[in-house]
Amino acid sequence: MAGTRKLGKPTDQRLAMLKTQATDLILNGKIITTEARAKEVKSIVDSVIALAVKEHKNFEEVEVKVVKAKVDSNGRKVTEKVKSKNGKEYLKVVKEEKMEKRQKDMPSRLNARRKIMRKINKVSNVDIMAKIFGEIAPKYEKRQGGYTRILRCDNRRGDNAPEVILELV
Repeated sequence: MAGTRKLGKPTDQRLAMLKTQATDLILNGKIITTEARAKEVKSIVDSVIALAVKEHKNFEEVEVKVVKAKVDSNGRKVTEKVKSKNGKEYLKVVKEEKMEKRQKDMPSRLNARRKIMRKINKVSNVDIMAKIFGEIAPKYEKRQGGYTRILRCDNRRGDNAPEVILELV
C-alpha cells in the first residue's frame, strides 16, 4: 500500500504542489484547499515546525568583521577622487570596517535548515528561514505537536470537492 495520497497527479507535479502549499501556509498562516491535499500538507508543515522548534536555539553568537561602503546622511555612498598609475582621476567608494555580531548555526541546526528547504520553496522577497526559526518556532516552543488545524467548509462549486481551511494554531 502506498504511503501517501496520489492526488491524481504525477509525482513531480504533486510534490511541487505540496511544497507550494506548505510554503503558502507558513507565510500566510492559513490556506483554503481540498481535504485530501490539506491532510498531506498538514503532515509536511507539522514536521517542518517540529524540526524548527527542536533546533531554533542551537546557534552561537560570533563577531564578524564586515566591510561596507560608507554612507552619508542622504543614504548615498561616499566617494573620493583617486589618481591612477597613468595619471587619470576616478572616483573610488570609501569603505569602512565594522565588527558585527551574527548567529552561527551549529551543525545540527544547519542540517535542520537543509531538511526544511527540501520541503518548502524559496521565496524571493521574504527570508522564510528567518520566519520559521525566528517567529514560528518560538511561538510553538511549549506545544507538543499539533501545530496545524483543519476546519471543514462548504463543498467547492463546480466539482463539489470537499474544501477545508488549513491554518496554523
